[in-house]
Amino acid sequence: MATLQTYTAVVQKVVKNGHHGPYAVATVADFESVTFSLLSPIWMEEGEPEPGTYVILSDIQKKRSGWRAMRARFFRPSDDSSLNNQKPAIRNQQRAEK
Repeated sequence: MATLQTYTAVVQKVVKNGHHGPYAVATVADFESVTFSLLSPIWMEEGEPEPGTYVILSDIQKKRSGWRAMRARFFRPSDDSSLNNQKPAIRNQQRAEK
């Protein structure tokens, strides 16, 4: 099976009592907006995101009412390629300066 492309998104809204359960709406550069369920197995985390939270979305599908991500999780430091491409000492120094 091929690896699914992932997209970095920013959560705009969380709906706790949606018709089909809790969900979130996020903006992604290549799409107008993408929604994803906050129930397992779509949402792969324990806690829920808040507006402004960065998330990683994958397996994005076009539905009649818009784009849906079939997998979603929090954005983690390991997802930040600018940090991953640096030597550990430089990375640690940048974190200390923040």
